[in-house]
Amino acid sequence: MAPAERIHARYLIETPLEPAAVAEVMAGEQSCGTFTRVEGETDALRERARATVEAITEVAPAEVPSLPNALLERKGTRGPWRRAHIDISFPVANIGANLPTLAATVSGNLYDLGEVTGLRLESLRIPAAYRAQFEMPRAGIAGTRRATGVASGALVGTIIKPNVGLSAAETAELVARLCAAGVDFIKDDEVCADPAHAPLAERVPAVMAVVRAHQERTGKHVMVAFNITDETDAMKRHADLVEREGGSCVMASLNWCGHSGIQTLRRHTGLALHGHRNGYGALSRHPLLGISFQAYQTLWRLAGVDHMHVHGLQGKFSQADSEVIESARDCFKPLTDAADDRVMPAFSSGQWAGTVPATWAAIGSDDLLFMAGGGILAHPDGAAAGVASIRQAWSAVRAGTSLQEAARHAPELAHALAFFGKP
Repeated sequence: MAPAERIHARYLIETPLEPAAVAEVMAGEQSCGTFTRVEGETDALRERARATVEAITEVAPAEVPSLPNALLERKGTRGPWRRAHIDISFPVANIGANLPTLAATVSGNLYDLGEVTGLRLESLRIPAAYRAQFEMPRAGIAGTRRATGVASGALVGTIIKPNVGLSAAETAELVARLCAAGVDFIKDDEVCADPAHAPLAERVPAVMAVVRAHQERTGKHVMVAFNITDETDAMKRHADLVEREGGSCVMASLNWCGHSGIQTLRRHTGLALHGHRNGYGALSRHPLLGISFQAYQTLWRLAGVDHMHVHGLQGKFSQADSEVIESARDCFKPLTDAADDRVMPAFSSGQWAGTVPATWAAIGSDDLLFMAGGGILAHPDGAAAGVASIRQAWSAVRAGTSLQEAARHAPELAHALAFFGKP
């Protein structure tokens, strides 16, 4: 079978057994076989449908197993705990244009294999013809810029705080202040979707009324990502409401809506789809378990999202800056050479003017959403000054000027540095 007809996955495994033998178990388990050949599993069938081990690269072993394994314990199996990168390819014909089954094939029961004390899906590559069978972003980077009228520079965004508790009217009042402050983008928090005190049926019309009024006064459309996370039919109704009210974006919690739910939402609406990855830490924080962001975002981009969260540099969460940087770069890379399906990375978590230099130095691009909650709303001179401080920081780094130098002529930036930068 030609290489173009196969999906390629790379894994990091840990095992007390021979890595080559474990690799064959992995290939069989996730294609046409199981732990032993069964009736009907002919040589011809295996030639057509079996996954293939493409490469095995052993790396330094571990002194102790990373994860418990009751099967190995029952057998009295001991180390050394060998580690290896395993490259496996899967026939496209086994899967078809079926995103949940693709995810089940490259992950699935592999995490439960009795032969391993650690397994992580590190990367995923798909052929162009296969990618063409799935959803594309409707907005992506260029469409998001068009919708917001931001032709260049980072899009400055914020998150509605408090996360929950505000009524629909109070939320609209806050959005009006944020629009006046000059933000490009506003998002709901992931834990505020359709609460009793501010249901979407009330919140969307109230918020969009002030967004439209701001646009009529200034010509500026502020993109609001309404959190419509829900069961699938409800999400479709919520998206329709946002569209009727003149909105341009909806947000969904990817991990909890699932690939099928996001695919259905994508096919239903032309609005920009802001993909929130909350819960991703459960899939990624252990270095010998779960899925890397490269593979993770590949699957979600096949569902057609436009924005992907990557956390932020020097932020409040556990990810190292190097992981955040690599995640953003993954968003910038087309999945294949056949089409521009890049998505806009969303930086958040503890971001403010002072984290702009590190972001610019690492990414070298401002094709991103730079979202600051406290960095805008907690600025000592108010939200407008918070937005101004971030824009001043971006102007400074693009010009090759330090923030301290720029702050001499930018009071909002100077006050942000003094307030947020204190020990």
